[in-house]
Amino acid sequence: MTSVTYTLDNLSFDYGGTEVLRNLNHVFEPGLVHAVVGPNGSGKSTLLSLLAGHHSPVFGQALVNDSNVTALSPKQQATLCAMVPQEFRFNFPFSVFDAVLMGRHPHIPRFSRPSDEDITAAHAAMITMDIAHLSARPLSELSGGEKQRTVFARALAQSTPGLLLDEPTSSMDIRHALAAMTELRRLARKDNRTIIAVLHDLNLAASYCDRVLIFKDGRIHAHGTPGNALTPETIRDVFGVTAQVMRDSSNSLVITYVP
Repeated sequence: MTSVTYTLDNLSFDYGGTEVLRNLNHVFEPGLVHAVVGPNGSGKSTLLSLLAGHHSPVFGQALVNDSNVTALSPKQQATLCAMVPQEFRFNFPFSVFDAVLMGRHPHIPRFSRPSDEDITAAHAAMITMDIAHLSARPLSELSGGEKQRTVFARALAQSTPGLLLDEPTSSMDIRHALAAMTELRRLARKDNRTIIAVLHDLNLAASYCDRVLIFKDGRIHAHGTPGNALTPETIRDVFGVTAQVMRDSSNSLVITYVP
């Protein structure tokens, strides 16, 4: 599997004249889990849409390796990057297996049926996300967390070097959320994948991510390792809350909030 590097090159974006992102410069390197955090409306989800090629910047560019994302064909984009959106809708009565198998679409030649490799990849992704027992279940009968795990599994089945995830654990219970983050970290380490996840839980970002990018008002306010970026001062400046940041007995970063 080839690796991908995402680069923000003086990138700016607006919606209908309202500035959303301004003059962003940053490099997302492979082999790492990158967390993007910040208050609501700070531009995090918009950033993922730009990296996925769903929108074009008004200035600057988003690059995947040396190519402008918007210059890639949909098939090229789909073989380089899978996305787990914040909101997802299935408009047809698919089963869980059918939905996960859709992730293999970029790898299936036109007018061909899924190969044994495609089916194996879909089954493996369902096992990873603990939904194999739901394989034949209609999507309409799933809970919110089960649907989110299905969309996550579809992205895993896509087998891309880049993964963009918008609040990928927001509907999951704690066990499945931790398992999902563990899998992302494993994929970054084992397969040298570039993983960029928008997260609201700063402790998940601190515990499972290698780098943290902190947004405020459409700009990059801070970035670095969790220990360097998630300081009490930065958390107060960006989120307006008082926090204590410390290391536990295993040297993991722990953030607690002071009323």
